[in-house]
Amino acid sequence: MYALIDAALSRARTVMMVFVLVMLVGLSVLVSIPKESSPDVTVPFVYVSVAHDGISPEDADTLLYKPLERELRGLDGLKEMVSTATTGHLSIVLEFYTDVDIDQALLDVRQKVDDARGDLPEDSHEPRVLEINVALFPVAVVTLSGDVSETELYAVANDLQDRLEALPGVLEAAIKGKREEIAEIVVDPVRMDNYQLSMAELSSLVANNSSLVASEDLQNEAGRFSIKIPGLVENISDILDMPVKVSGDQVVLFRDIAVGRLAYKDRDSSARINGRPAVTLEIKKRIGSNIIDTISQVRDVIDSVKPYWPAGIEASIIQDESSEIKSMLNDLFNNVLVATLMVIILVLGSLGIRNSILVGLAIPGAFLMGLIWLSLTGNTMNMVVLFALILSVGMLVDGAIVVTEYADRRLADGATPKQAYADAAKRMAWPITASTATTLAVFLPLLFWPGTTGDFMKYLPLTLLYTLTASLIMALIVVPTLGSIISRSGGYEDNTIARLKAAERGDFDHIGGFTGGYVRVLRAALNRPLMVLFLCLLTLVVSFVFYGKHGHGVEFFPDVDSDIGLVDVRARGNLSIQEREALVLQVEQQIFAITDVESIYTTTFAKAPNDSAPDLVGRIQIGLADWEQRRPANTVLAEIEARSASIPGIIVETQKKQGGPPGGADIQLQLTANTGEAIIPLLEQVRTLFEQDPELKDIRDDRPLEGIEWQLTVNREQASRYGASISATGGMIRMLTGGQKVGSFQPDFTDDEVDIVLRYPEARRTLDDLDGFNVSTAYGLVPVSQFLTQTAEPRSGDLVRIDGKRRYRLTANVHDGVNVNAKIQQLSEQMKDLDWRSAGVEPRFRGDFEQMAETGSFLATAFSIAIFMMATILVTQFNSFYQATLIMSAIILSIVGVLMGLLIRGEAFGIVMSGVGVIALAGIVVNNNIVLIDTYNRLRAEGLEAVDAALRTGAQRLRPVLLTAVTTVLGLIPMVMQWNIDLIHQHTSVGAPSSQWWTQLSTAIAGGLTFATVLTLILTPCLLILVDRRANPVKPPQESVKTG
Repeated sequence: MYALIDAALSRARTVMMVFVLVMLVGLSVLVSIPKESSPDVTVPFVYVSVAHDGISPEDADTLLYKPLERELRGLDGLKEMVSTATTGHLSIVLEFYTDVDIDQALLDVRQKVDDARGDLPEDSHEPRVLEINVALFPVAVVTLSGDVSETELYAVANDLQDRLEALPGVLEAAIKGKREEIAEIVVDPVRMDNYQLSMAELSSLVANNSSLVASEDLQNEAGRFSIKIPGLVENISDILDMPVKVSGDQVVLFRDIAVGRLAYKDRDSSARINGRPAVTLEIKKRIGSNIIDTISQVRDVIDSVKPYWPAGIEASIIQDESSEIKSMLNDLFNNVLVATLMVIILVLGSLGIRNSILVGLAIPGAFLMGLIWLSLTGNTMNMVVLFALILSVGMLVDGAIVVTEYADRRLADGATPKQAYADAAKRMAWPITASTATTLAVFLPLLFWPGTTGDFMKYLPLTLLYTLTASLIMALIVVPTLGSIISRSGGYEDNTIARLKAAERGDFDHIGGFTGGYVRVLRAALNRPLMVLFLCLLTLVVSFVFYGKHGHGVEFFPDVDSDIGLVDVRARGNLSIQEREALVLQVEQQIFAITDVESIYTTTFAKAPNDSAPDLVGRIQIGLADWEQRRPANTVLAEIEARSASIPGIIVETQKKQGGPPGGADIQLQLTANTGEAIIPLLEQVRTLFEQDPELKDIRDDRPLEGIEWQLTVNREQASRYGASISATGGMIRMLTGGQKVGSFQPDFTDDEVDIVLRYPEARRTLDDLDGFNVSTAYGLVPVSQFLTQTAEPRSGDLVRIDGKRRYRLTANVHDGVNVNAKIQQLSEQMKDLDWRSAGVEPRFRGDFEQMAETGSFLATAFSIAIFMMATILVTQFNSFYQATLIMSAIILSIVGVLMGLLIRGEAFGIVMSGVGVIALAGIVVNNNIVLIDTYNRLRAEGLEAVDAALRTGAQRLRPVLLTAVTTVLGLIPMVMQWNIDLIHQHTSVGAPSSQWWTQLSTAIAGGLTFATVLTLILTPCLLILVDRRANPVKPPQESVKTG
């Protein structure tokens, strides 16, 4: 290492050229590196979907789930399998362990599903196997709305989709809210009965007259001729011109019994933007593309084609992540700029203008080097990377400060600039390397953080590893080289030289000012080291007790304000889509009156989406105004709940969009058993406990809703007497409901196939007609009422299984100010009195609570590994277990500052953020001890007594220790106080959502480092002499310190 330092100083021009090149490349990378809001997290989930038109949940569970479950349960690395059987559909979500190769798992799942395909019913649709990938979530949503026809809106959406998907950064622009087009053939039931036509005959007719007939060429003596047999249907007229029956010379065509038209499937959802009908296009970016550039190109495309759209259509973009990225980049730039200026001003006041320039250059130098490594390893710039850069501002300059401060002392002794910086770099090389290594050691285990939370947070240690390594290069190579060029010998005032030399000689009578005061305090402490140790331990115990009584509890992830809110509207009963729209519209009108809301995106469902409340009829997504011009999101959502409380027949639930890893409701209780009947009684008892708790709200479970469904039972024996069957009867019933598919064709105006669907007229699609139609048999027309009975049954809900067992779930949210973790523990105690064992029911809290336990366990393990790695490094450097333990005592002392900092700020202890802060703090606070003990050992090696060596150590190292600690704290102060000082636009703000993310983490580090530094400067020298004095007793020094 010494040879490398000498080589750099002797080839200063080369070092400068390489440094300038790295800066230029770094600036280029800063502009070009892909930028995204949340990290690109790999989620270990695979989704299997099987559709079967009209199948009941019970039949889907038996006929679809069982064959798939037999194949899938043997997959390697499978952690959990959750199936949901609904009407007409089965979905299975497979969760794998995080160390499983998800690409290989996806292939294995597809193979298993193919193996089970032969055991599924023939009418089931082809199973779909999809990977759930956060990178494929939309980065923006384009909305098209207006008072125009559906056809016009869909045509514009299709054209815009083609144009957007042609952009290089857009992977897909999926259209949502668009109804599927069908060829609807409305059959007259009376004429159908007159001609004694059956559904089977009509289906066979369409299939036989709409097929591709391929023929080869005809070749003989006359030549070679190609033969074509046009048989495909190309339009509605081709369908209506098909013959359906021949009687003598009379041919009955389809148009004689039916009318046809191009139409849309019955609506199962609807969308509105600001009260107007709408469709949306979800923009998904390609992995590695730049979000800001991509969304800018999307806007350009919309602006270029908008003049050609029909009048009345408006386009807007919601959920635009590029604006969030721009805001975060602006915050980063401002935080870095402010922190850098604060550090430079501090160094300027302590070390002079030359040193402030050298230290200031270390920040952008290390930043840009770190970004180059991030780019080379294929990573993106996201909000976790941005905070890691902010966090590292104060840490990057520690090495540069120590080197320049020591070089100052050598210059004061009369050394040449080159010799002074060479000595400084060599003298401080091992302490700086050791302190950097200990900091890196605590972050290294975080790279192996499992699960979604780990994938989200891993960018923090990764970025810090790159930037801190770069700071080591800056401190030992670049800063000494620059310093040797721009420094000059001499130039110090007499009192500065006197203080530096007095500290070197141990002439404490001539040290005045702050340092002199510190030496007097230290001298007094060295006379009573055991008392100092006792007071520190007492402070530690008292702080734990005080925080335990007055702290703000524990939480998983910080609660951050959001500019997007969700309003769920719930209602019970057999409601049609029109009735559901009317209810949701009443809530929407209440929201229009709130000035904090900028946009309203409303969706109404005929059937609630998976993983939502079963009685959900609509969801309203509100876009809020800029956070400086509105009230907090929780306040706005509370007003919406209050305004909607007077609307009868509905329940309104609100929540703001959650950042970080998805967690769902605050409290999620899962109950599993072999049968659903065993769960229901206990579920009702637990729900009663929840409803009696005034601190809980939005309580719901996933039991079947109250309501009825019509069950049509076919008497097989009676039907066989009439020559009828369940299949023929079912086909006729489907004509009364969604329609009976009899074929498909591809018109020339679209790339998609259009289903041919037979239906009864709308006037004949009623409940009374379910047993009022006739079935054509070999014996003639038979009224279906002869063998079919119609009964009303309680509605059956979705059937959910987890690893083969039936599952019900009870969820709830807490009111503002209630700690979720404490509430779950309280509920757990109340639930212990229930007889779970005899019922065979297993209760388990899921969601954030479960992730919090897993995360806490990992962080404890990571902390232990980090402590061991640090201890190994320190024992290697100092060759002393006692001194290594002494250095690491600062970690324990820093916990006091963490708790007091969180208490003062009014923050809860976040398992993720505060936990990472404590681990990061462990690597930072030991650095000062390393510098102190290294200096103490050198002085002792020169033959000084323990107390004299301790006093000289304190006097010599006070300035660099305080500077490194204060610069780190100053770099974090804007995040601790949630300040955003925009120097360029001359604007300041407090409490921005982007700064709320990191308050817990930055408070933990700043508070812990502040407290640990103060105690380190006193306690460490006391503990150093405690052992030395017992081994070599010396006379306590006399009090004779004068002010200088």
